[in-house]
Amino acid sequence: MPESNPHTAGPAPDPTPRRQTRPWEWAALVGLVVAVVAVLGLTGLVHGDHGADAVSGISNADQRSRTVAVQALLDTWASAEQSDDAAELSDLIDKSAAPGFLAAETRRAANISGVEFSDWGYEITAGPETVVPPSLVDALGADEVWAPAVQLRYAIAGADERPTRKPVSLVVARRGDYWTVVRDSATADGGTPTWRGPWDFGPIVSRRVDTGDGRTSVVLGHPGDAQMVDSLAGELPAAVADVTQLWGSDWAGRALVWVAESQEEFTALVGPNHDGRNIAAVAISDAVDPDSDVVTGQRIVFSPASTERLTDVTRREILRHELTHVATRAETIDGSPMWMLEGYAEYAGYRGTRMTDRQIAPTLAARLTAEGAPGDFPDDDDFAASGERGTLAYETAWSISAFVADEFGEARLTDLYRALAVGKADSQTVDGRLAGVIGIDGDQFRNRWSAWVGAHLG
Repeated sequence: MPESNPHTAGPAPDPTPRRQTRPWEWAALVGLVVAVVAVLGLTGLVHGDHGADAVSGISNADQRSRTVAVQALLDTWASAEQSDDAAELSDLIDKSAAPGFLAAETRRAANISGVEFSDWGYEITAGPETVVPPSLVDALGADEVWAPAVQLRYAIAGADERPTRKPVSLVVARRGDYWTVVRDSATADGGTPTWRGPWDFGPIVSRRVDTGDGRTSVVLGHPGDAQMVDSLAGELPAAVADVTQLWGSDWAGRALVWVAESQEEFTALVGPNHDGRNIAAVAISDAVDPDSDVVTGQRIVFSPASTERLTDVTRREILRHELTHVATRAETIDGSPMWMLEGYAEYAGYRGTRMTDRQIAPTLAARLTAEGAPGDFPDDDDFAASGERGTLAYETAWSISAFVADEFGEARLTDLYRALAVGKADSQTVDGRLAGVIGIDGDQFRNRWSAWVGAHLG
């Protein structure tokens, strides 16, 4: 059980929460990262004739020419990384770059080459103008220094139907007609930091898994976590099949799972608001395409602590729980009742196990003995609470979904999810949707659910 707190999009790199965290063993995060892509020339600095630096007043034609030249540099840089071409990287890195930058890029390229990408590239995008400090221009001694808004565009072969995009805080320099990369970390003005992926944290272990109907899932980790990677890869086909059986086939039927080796890596992948010491796994995503309902950037990220603390049973439950969030993401709107969103995922996680109801919901069983069966649904805020309150919220949410599945069937439970996952609603609206799907009014529903809890956990 958790050692501390109970128990997922704003600009990249950090997803903002769709759902709150739950106890360490049962955490869930769904993020939304919105990326807007368009080529735009931005303001840079040129070295003046008298040693003073000023914002350049270059023409639109010169801006376009500069954008084309730097985009060509980025294309070559991406190709060199993906092909692990150390010689090419050496030519692309500026001679005045910080010590260690070339060595770090070389190591990164070696790690990148261990992943099968269907797309890997950098693109200049629309973004806030970044002014390069004059001191940096002087230090570089270049003819021009530019910090364009750049995004990394990538897709993991098999697992990603479309590419996802992440910010890169880039500085490039021109000497004559030749552009080079100065650095790819945060600029001096404190701009958006560069997003870091698993390949930024060490060599990659990759497992590709057939998850049915010609669909491929991928698990990525590092050599030190190879056993966890293998365990998740072995569990994925059955987990995908189980989630599909409950939810239906109208989802991708595949997943990309990452195993973070360190707290630093976990934070880079999921954002600073989720502590990998107390969270087992989170699910993140980019935006949902409103025309196609395709969700990009979906990943399930396991924390460094999970490799030591999860048992076979809890790893199985958490993987199915997070996969359920992946499967339902395109049809889930922020603000929907948490007891439905998390209860359904909890039910999916435990579905088919040999655990008794009291083993699944021990905190709820203890509360039943002390105070009697619950009479109302948990509040959304309860799912963010620490200690027993948060744990009780998740177990109570599970019991609601388990009751519906037991009394009315799993198909009706999924129908209820679809009816309630459409955004924020007041209690009267929720009761109306309950009646529309289940066929009984809200008071009858709560009374029958309360009796079910008493019978199954008493």
